[in-house]
Amino acid sequence: MLRFLFRRILGSLVILVLLTVVAFLLFFGMPRDPALLMCGKTCTPDALANIHQTLGLDKSIPEQFWIFLQGLVMGRDNFPQGPCPAPCFGYSYHTNEAVWSTLIDRLPLTLSLAFGATILFLLVGLGTGLLAAWKRGTLIDKSFTAGSMVISSMQIYFLGPLALALLVYQAHLFDEPKYTSITDNPAAWFTGLLIPWAVLSTIFAAQYTRMARSAMIEQLQEEHVRTARAKGMSGRYVFFRYAWRGSLIPIITILGIDLSSLLGGAIITEYTFGLPGLGRLAVDSVQFSDLPLLLGVMLFSAAVILLCNIIVDACYALIDPRVRLS
Repeated sequence: MLRFLFRRILGSLVILVLLTVVAFLLFFGMPRDPALLMCGKTCTPDALANIHQTLGLDKSIPEQFWIFLQGLVMGRDNFPQGPCPAPCFGYSYHTNEAVWSTLIDRLPLTLSLAFGATILFLLVGLGTGLLAAWKRGTLIDKSFTAGSMVISSMQIYFLGPLALALLVYQAHLFDEPKYTSITDNPAAWFTGLLIPWAVLSTIFAAQYTRMARSAMIEQLQEEHVRTARAKGMSGRYVFFRYAWRGSLIPIITILGIDLSSLLGGAIITEYTFGLPGLGRLAVDSVQFSDLPLLLGVMLFSAAVILLCNIIVDACYALIDPRVRLS
């Protein structure tokens, strides 16, 4: 197991380094001068030249990339705003705040949103999918299947305003969504994110209902399941003892892929409900052409996704030991 995790971690580090190279080339290969964006509208030629020299923009691209990597590992001291401790992504052109500290401030909200939505859509999606497979061919099965197809065609930017209009402004069942740190007030943290969780998880839950149903039906046709039935085991015991565990393998595989989609959904959800997370930060960095912040969000999000995929691979290996040999 440790060897398997080591290979996955090493592969993820290689991918992250390649993403860093690509993101850096995009950052410094853009037509607009990064120093001019940082200098502002009232920039003078002397100030522009000083920024070029301070940030090392007058050096070659390989030298700039090496300075950037050194900043990520050891930090940098040559910024006009002051020292930038490692991992240093620089300072925001818009707020003059350190990019890393801004990312850390916004991360808890996005993680809370993604974590809650993942738990919710797994519980609902797997529960309804397994129930549909258990009641295959009945009205329950047909209702869940048809409902999942309808819901999966909807979008967050439609469900979000609809949920606000019905649950907040008309029925007054909930307050407007807002983020409260779980360490400050767990109850406010839960109630403030309940509607965003429900909206973000709805589409994923509909997809996992269909996947869980088809995976379970496929598992029920496997030889080991038929053998267990032939030995006289009850249908309920066979369903939960043999078929259920095998049906989780393809679902966990898809979950690792969906984590990136979940981050994209979090961006739309945060913007819809006005929540200040990493998704909202990414949109703002694009609107203000804040290149250091945009670069930081890209690399930080990639690192989080790779970490989540390592965790999913570990869960996959625990369920199916054959994966460790691959």
